[in-house]
Amino acid sequence: MILGAGTLAQASFSTASVGLPALAPEIRSHYGLSLSETGVVLAAIGIGMLCTLLAWGLLADRFDERWVIAAGLVGAGVALGAAGETGAFGSLVGALIAAGALGASVNAASGRAIMSWFPPGELGLALGIRQTAIPIGGALGAALLPMLGGTRSAFLFLGGSCIVGAIVAAALMRGTPAREPELTDISGPMRDPRMWLLGGGTALYLTAQIGITSFVVLFLHEHRHVSTHAAAGLLAGINVLAIGARIGAGRISDRLRTRMRPLRAIGISLAATTAVVATLTDAPLAALIPAFAVAGVLSMAWNGLAFAAAAEAAGAARTGAALGFQQTLLGVVVAAAPPAFAAVAASSWRLAFALAALGPLLGVLALQLVPEARTAGRRPGTSAIPPAAR
Repeated sequence: MILGAGTLAQASFSTASVGLPALAPEIRSHYGLSLSETGVVLAAIGIGMLCTLLAWGLLADRFDERWVIAAGLVGAGVALGAAGETGAFGSLVGALIAAGALGASVNAASGRAIMSWFPPGELGLALGIRQTAIPIGGALGAALLPMLGGTRSAFLFLGGSCIVGAIVAAALMRGTPAREPELTDISGPMRDPRMWLLGGGTALYLTAQIGITSFVVLFLHEHRHVSTHAAAGLLAGINVLAIGARIGAGRISDRLRTRMRPLRAIGISLAATTAVVATLTDAPLAALIPAFAVAGVLSMAWNGLAFAAAAEAAGAARTGAALGFQQTLLGVVVAAAPPAFAAVAASSWRLAFALAALGPLLGVLALQLVPEARTAGRRPGTSAIPPAAR
């Protein structure tokens, strides 16, 4: 129940945070935006999340996770509804920033709850399932948003989705069954070099993920003259396949009792396939579409592993702070990459995708310096979580 409710709550917000690029051509046309301005709109939710992820994580360490999730998602739903009533670029960006700042509550809080209910031998699979919420939300957004007949109805749908997620979280989530008796020095994750290397290294993977998933619809529609619905269908397909990739990566990491090895392997493959996309930008669609699909699935396969590695490295009492800190480092790239990618793509899509491919490669180099968390390597049947909290 905890896993299902946490996954659904995250998916309700991810429909906006990940699915919004499917609406990019409509947003650009409706508001009369340049490509660079469209990049800012696509980054706005990430900018808002960047400002509050750590604060929400700290709150999740102190209070019942379900109320942290519910409060944030209600606020995000209201902000997204307000976005549908805007008529100018500035007000739209402001509303989306507010939605991101409020909806960020679900990221660390739902992960913390799930972390507390599963032992290390199942944690990779559990968090892999939880992280399928992002591609589930992205698939729903990509499939439905272009069909809703305009930006106003689309934003109302996204706001309603968050409200539903808040209701589910409030009704079905349960707080951590046991917390460590003392919660001291919650800044520990921020002073741990492993957390900086892990968060910074995996954040670099996002240059490829954002280049592929945030701009594939706009690229195919404007550069290759593919219909919006067909391009959004590809994005939906990438998200659907990514669901299986995240579950599989989590299960493999549990069996190998390592997060870092599969995490680095995915990074190398992601860099290579994104470079292939850059090479094929003007190639026949029969070659380009499969390249986008493979790179897109790989770009979304690693998140659960990074989540589990951060939680295990921090320990049970500081899981919320650790996940909030890690997500903040990721949020820097989520906020900065779309405008930067759009600025380069305005002159060369090939160069933009090529630069995006460098991120995972640099990320792998950083992750080479991260030691495996002790909990990931424990023998089956043992746990770093107190028995009452398993």
